[in-house]
Amino acid sequence: MNHRYEALLVLNAQGKDDTVREIIDRLESEFQKEGAQIEQVQKMDKRQFSYVAGPLDSGYYVNLIFNADPELIEKLRAKFKLDPEVYRQSYQRLPDKKEKPAKKLAKAQ
Repeated sequence: MNHRYEALLVLNAQGKDDTVREIIDRLESEFQKEGAQIEQVQKMDKRQFSYVAGPLDSGYYVNLIFNADPELIEKLRAKFKLDPEVYRQSYQRLPDKKEKPAKKLAKAQ
């Protein structure tokens, strides 16, 4: 059964500021190849890290909302862990969208 997820990816685009859109498009196609149905992609610009814990001091943040099978999340984690352009990744399950029941109309008297 598919669930809704949110992925927050921090991209290592150091020295590649002009290719960020291409990196995002490639990652989006990787999600789709694995079987995820993407609802929304949001590029949140480059941000400085509050503390430096590695070789980078900033990164491009990208937020993806998608539907996928729960087993796919571990597969995506493993795949992007090996990708040098993905510095950090975080996945969170979102509540499923529920359709609101139609409101009852008051009868005219």
